[in-house]
Amino acid sequence: MKKALATILKYVIFLGLGIWITYHMLHELTDKQRSDLVDAIESLNPWYLIPIVIAGFLSHYTRALRWRYLLATIDLHPTKTNTMFAVMIGYITNLALPRAGEVAKCTVLAKYEKMPPHKMVGTIVAERAFDVLCLFLIAVLAFLLEMRTINDYIGEKMAKVTQDIESHRTFLVLGAVGTALLLVVLVLLYRRNRETKVGLFMKEMTHGILSIVHMKNKWQFLGLTVIMWFMYALQIYIGLRSLPHTQNFTFTASMVVLVYGSVGLIATPGGIGAYPYLVAQILSGPYHIDDVPAQAFGWIAWAVQTVVVVVLGVISLLFIHSYNKKRDAKAAMGKE
Repeated sequence: MKKALATILKYVIFLGLGIWITYHMLHELTDKQRSDLVDAIESLNPWYLIPIVIAGFLSHYTRALRWRYLLATIDLHPTKTNTMFAVMIGYITNLALPRAGEVAKCTVLAKYEKMPPHKMVGTIVAERAFDVLCLFLIAVLAFLLEMRTINDYIGEKMAKVTQDIESHRTFLVLGAVGTALLLVVLVLLYRRNRETKVGLFMKEMTHGILSIVHMKNKWQFLGLTVIMWFMYALQIYIGLRSLPHTQNFTFTASMVVLVYGSVGLIATPGGIGAYPYLVAQILSGPYHIDDVPAQAFGWIAWAVQTVVVVVLGVISLLFIHSYNKKRDAKAAMGKE
């Protein structure tokens, strides 16, 4: 009961954070800027939505195929269709209740493929661990490729920070001392409690990544991973090309936007509020896009991705039963 209440409380807090960010973003705009925001969204070239939706579908389908390779390591071999249905049902569940989607997709796949759900949990941990590593590597690569743009932006910020430091030196020194003391306390606590949730989480992450490195079909798995993340970035790139203010962005710049957007998706349920905000920040910062067009792209990108997940998730919920009913009927006829 306590665990369930804690989960609900976390969800309410982070959902509230997302709603507050949304309110803050829109409240800070003047009436003129709100009108300009609507105009910027309406300036979207609708023909670009077709390849964006296709890339979105392929990213989800590739994830489903990749999961099958992980399941094969524990001798489970579900159909591609059921795996895709399960992945999308997991996604749409996550929109309502974060992290419940992982349980949902295991439960759904286990039900229709007659497999033990508890055996799949390890594959979810491995998948999540590997995706965290991939996001980190993409972030490093993206920032290296866009180093000149990022460095100019950081240089401007550092100049401003230097001025702030001069005017608030005493306060900053006290803050630095307090932070150092806090770190020392945290290190001491960690050494005394190595078997904490954080410690166990890190062990699970390491084990998950190593299980992929030693899997039989690791090259197929890695190939699908590259395709999946490429499709994620491609959606951003096409989306940027669809708006007048961002149509000259390069693919490497879209990788930077992808990293920021991914953090937003993690921060709040379904990325509500956080995704548009972080995307708008990176566009209006290093890339000097005006605040209103930057926000417009953030909201469009979030809305399109969310709609794709909802539509595919609803289709999966509607057709998974009938698909398996027909499949079981064919299997029964084949046995006769």
